[in-house]
Amino acid sequence: MPGLVHVVDDDASFRTAVERRLKNAGYDVLTYPSAQHLLDHLPKESRPGCILLDVHIPGLSGPDLQERLINLGSTLPIVFLTGHADIQTTVQTIKAGAQDFLTKPVSSDHLLAAIERALAFQQARRDLHGELDRFRSRLGLLTPRERQVFDLVVRGKINKQIASQLGTTVRTVKAHRHRVMEKMEVQSLAELVSIAERLGVLHTPKGAE
Repeated sequence: MPGLVHVVDDDASFRTAVERRLKNAGYDVLTYPSAQHLLDHLPKESRPGCILLDVHIPGLSGPDLQERLINLGSTLPIVFLTGHADIQTTVQTIKAGAQDFLTKPVSSDHLLAAIERALAFQQARRDLHGELDRFRSRLGLLTPRERQVFDLVVRGKINKQIASQLGTTVRTVKAHRHRVMEKMEVQSLAELVSIAERLGVLHTPKGAE
C-alpha cells in the first residue's frame, strides 16, 4: 500500500508542485492550505503516512500544529519544510519528535529520501508496538503463581531461592518455570529477561505491576 503524504503549506504553487512530484513517485497526496485546515480534517492513521509541514504559515504555525497533534495523540511522522531555516526552530521541532527539517528549495531526491525515512520510522514503531502487544498478551496467560515465578526468575533468582520465597518445592518451581517458558514462547532465560525489560517489568517492584 503506498504511503499517504499530507502536505501543509500556504503557497498554492508549491503545494501543486510537491503534489505532482510525490504522485509521480507513487505516493498518494492530500494538501492543506493551513494548519487549521489539517486539524479540521484530522488524518486517520490506519495506513502508512506522514506530514510535510511548512514552518512559517499564517495563523497556526508549523511548530504550533506539531504541538497540537502531539496533544491529540497523533503518531504521524512530520517532515518540516522552511524557506528560512534557523537553529532554534530546527532544534525545537526535532526535540519534539520531527523526523526531518528541509530547507526550500528542496530537490526531489532529498524530499523523497526524507519521506521514505519518515515512513520507515513509522513502520518500525508500529512493528515494535505490535510486538509489545503480543508480549503483554502472553504475559496475561500466566496464572498468578506462574506470574510470581516469572517475576523472580527474570530478577535472577534460582529455583531454590524461588521455592524458599514462595514456600513451595524446587520441583514445583521447575514445573511452573517450564510452563512460563512455554506460555511466553521463549527458549532461554535471556529471551525471558529481554521481554521483561521491554515490558518494563524490571522497573517496578515485584507485585506492583
